[in-house]
Amino acid sequence: MKLWGGRFATATDEAVERFTHSLAFDQRLATYDLRGSIAHVKTLVKAHVLTRREGTQLVRALTLLLSQAERGVIDLNPHAEDVHTAIHELLERQVGEVARKLHTARSRNDQVALDLRLYGKAEILHVETQITHVQRALVRLAKAHQEVLIPGYTHLQRAQVVSLAHQLLAYVEMLQRDCDRLQDVCVRVDVLPTGSAALAGTAIPLDRQYQAKLLGFSRVSDNSMDAVSDRDFVVELLAALAILGMHCSRIAEDWILWCSMEFGLLELPDRFATGSSAMPQKKNPDVLELIRGSTGALYGDLIAVLTILKGLPLTYNRDLQHDKRALFEACDLTRQNLAILERLIPHLRVRREQAARLVSDPRLMATELAEQLVSNGMAFQEAHRAVGELVRLAEQQGRALTDWSLAELQQIAPAIDEEAVQLFDPLRAVQMKQSSGSTNPVLVQRAIARWERALGTR
Repeated sequence: MKLWGGRFATATDEAVERFTHSLAFDQRLATYDLRGSIAHVKTLVKAHVLTRREGTQLVRALTLLLSQAERGVIDLNPHAEDVHTAIHELLERQVGEVARKLHTARSRNDQVALDLRLYGKAEILHVETQITHVQRALVRLAKAHQEVLIPGYTHLQRAQVVSLAHQLLAYVEMLQRDCDRLQDVCVRVDVLPTGSAALAGTAIPLDRQYQAKLLGFSRVSDNSMDAVSDRDFVVELLAALAILGMHCSRIAEDWILWCSMEFGLLELPDRFATGSSAMPQKKNPDVLELIRGSTGALYGDLIAVLTILKGLPLTYNRDLQHDKRALFEACDLTRQNLAILERLIPHLRVRREQAARLVSDPRLMATELAEQLVSNGMAFQEAHRAVGELVRLAEQQGRALTDWSLAELQQIAPAIDEEAVQLFDPLRAVQMKQSSGSTNPVLVQRAIARWERALGTR
């Protein structure tokens, strides 16, 4: 059965049937399609297109199908053209000819737009919840390791001492921007397109505001042609997921490095690592590498839909069938990545002894020493030059800066005093930080408390 078959005298070629078939992937929209149909029936009753009896009959049948779809036991015809056709077949089998009235004042064009928007709203909510879980796990890990100091890096070179908790909270900040971005995207997703029909609207007096209320939309679309062809909300959601994927990839990359013998800051528990089929000693961070690698697919999904849309004339075109593959894959990958991060984070093992060894290099406190010289009256450029010369001479002589006496240090930088020398202590170096948002342990502790309060309310 085709919803559009009356115009055609012959059956569709088998190759065309296979080529245009979309049920294999759009069947995941079944629950959203059924919710939309229930609301559409109620709207048609309100418009006096359906009698109350017909409406009750259709709603009862659609509600039963919705229950089956939610439990994953709905019996869709695998040969149906798409999810809309498959559901229509089931409905007509249950209630007979009255099912044919359901398609009044709507088209698959605005129907699929509705399904995608309902799906997008639900996925945004799921992803936001998962992000919050990951953030909570990061905050708990930070709280448990507030006293651990590690090297902070720029250009992948050891730069300054920071607290491990401060870096973990940096990830929390990144993920919060992802939450904010998804909430912003939802504003554009939260628009009811139905009532636009194929492209020009309908002569049936549908109460679109009533239908929007039934389906939980905050507003209705203002232009029927735009409503059926708009996929900006898909692009925006894919872009938000791509940025989130990039953030997850950066977290994964840090931890992949930290798990290496060269860094040695983290150890993955056996249950989250894999081995080598050739090298018995190996313990590989495959789960983190898969998170990092999935970012390429997320970028690809975004570029795919942008490319599909760039040449489409108004209004609906069948090219848009491909937007679902990209959106579904991106949502699936995102939720998988966040799920594995949430499970992994509580089991990460921090190698405190190695962290202490890494931050014992006094060169990491060079910037703090220069700033102390500034406090003693020296211009920063001069302080920078003097400390840089100290580092160079120490490296040439194979000595650590802490091996130099105060008198030797003062030969290069007379402004150095006992207080400045104390900055070679990593803890003292971070405690001296005064700017808001810095790695000062007091400020980090406050930040942890702030995030605990913020995340506890979600």
